[in-house]
Amino acid sequence: MNPTELKNIFEGLRNEANKVLVGLQEPFELLAVALFTGGHVLLEGVPGTAKTLMAKTLAHMVQAKFTRIQFTPDLMPSDILGTSVFDVTTTRFHLKKGPVFTQLLLADEINRAPAKTQSALLEAMEEKQINLEGERHVLEAPFMVVATQNPIEYEGTYPLPEAQLDRFLFEVLVDYPTLEEENKVVEQYSFTPLERLQPVLTRDEVLKFRQAIAQVPAAPNVIEYAVRLVRATRPVSNGEAPDYIKRWIRWGASPRASQYLILAGRARAACQGRFNVACEDVAALAPLVLRHRLIRTFQADAEGKTTDDIIAQLLQDVPRD
Repeated sequence: MNPTELKNIFEGLRNEANKVLVGLQEPFELLAVALFTGGHVLLEGVPGTAKTLMAKTLAHMVQAKFTRIQFTPDLMPSDILGTSVFDVTTTRFHLKKGPVFTQLLLADEINRAPAKTQSALLEAMEEKQINLEGERHVLEAPFMVVATQNPIEYEGTYPLPEAQLDRFLFEVLVDYPTLEEENKVVEQYSFTPLERLQPVLTRDEVLKFRQAIAQVPAAPNVIEYAVRLVRATRPVSNGEAPDYIKRWIRWGASPRASQYLILAGRARAACQGRFNVACEDVAALAPLVLRHRLIRTFQADAEGKTTDDIIAQLLQDVPRD
């Protein structure tokens, strides 16, 4: 695929999604970028902002198998992965596969389940496989997890551990719609919105898209900028971090963040019809890749500094050349 073909495919996805999604063009585009890079996305937003509809829309348009899991405090790992069941007719145990055996998995309100259950997704997200009863099961490609969480309610929730957060390519904030957008949402409300959508891609085309994106070159100066930006988030990086990072950040981003900045930058460039990654791609994606990877200090909270504020300051201070 050449850059023009990639751009046309991406625009086709976006235009089709606009038939049912109002005011969600940017979050949906980020979901598509994550799908084309093999990444996972954490959506954070208040209830009723169409997070589930976004995931369903993407699955429908790429003809992927879709499964939704409602996370609750009593959900067990076997409810996600599956378990062995005894068949009385054959007097044998057989594997009953769980909902993780899909292509696009929606983990709804993932922070409602305890860490033991959340961790059941770790191997699936990182290695695209799971081990059950001593047997290795490879998940069908393309496999993607879209998780949601509610930012305003913390009773009965379990914050995601850092190892789990680090598996997500992006954390996307889904805000309220504007007045005009909300009017349109109410006007075109439907109980069956996906019936208006036409599939745009097949599974094989998604995999070809991934292969094409992997070939998009990133110049050494762009890679160096991504690495310098990530290293600047670490308060213990031998003088590479500004003084305010040492005051506001306890732990910075891991090398996985550097990799993800370039990986997502390739997809962003390809979807815009460019066949090279630019520093502007890295800077545009930095808040999405870094915001869930930085752990702030109490001093940052006392000074009212959000993670996005700190990332914005870094983008100003870390030179691109």
